Amino acid sequence: MKIIVLKGSPHIFGTTNTIASELIRGAKEKDHEVDVIDIAHSNLHPCLGCNRCGMNGRCVQKDDGNDILDKILASDCLVFVTPVYFFGVSAQLKMLIDRFHAKNRAITRKHLKVIYIAAAWNDDEVVMKALNAHFDILTSYLEMEEVGRVTAKGAGYPSMIKPHYLKEAYELGKNL
Repeated sequence: MKIIVLKGSPHIFGTTNTIASELIRGAKEKDHEVDVIDIAHSNLHPCLGCNRCGMNGRCVQKDDGNDILDKILASDCLVFVTPVYFFGVSAQLKMLIDRFHAKNRAITRKHLKVIYIAAAWNDDEVVMKALNAHFDILTSYLEMEEVGRVTAKGAGYPSMIKPHYLKEAYELGKNL
């Protein structure tokens, strides 16, 4: 299986990337092909809403977006990796998700598998509520099949990650 990991954290050695590395380790042990894209440090610009792509073409933006979208379309599984900022995905990852507009039809027809990895500082029931709703709607709208989700609460720094979140991510990667 070809897996694309979309890292949306500006913190290269942060919590979400630490958890994602365990998923990647498990997936590679099962000989899956894993391509990691650092969305937070890519050259991306926001969707202009110009619709010149017609929801089925190339975006007019001159950045890394079109290449990333092509890689997504060549994959079997997407992994969205994000810290929770104000009850949602990072702005960096959201920018890419908005750019899905250019390939909306192709992404929807692909019926990709999807995994979500998110981490939040807070350790309460409210912190993941809006994010999980966003993930559910995104999965449904793009006709993806969710195969797993790791939502780590109380994990503001890597040292705060509870071991069961790392194990959960590793097992998820290993069982793909």
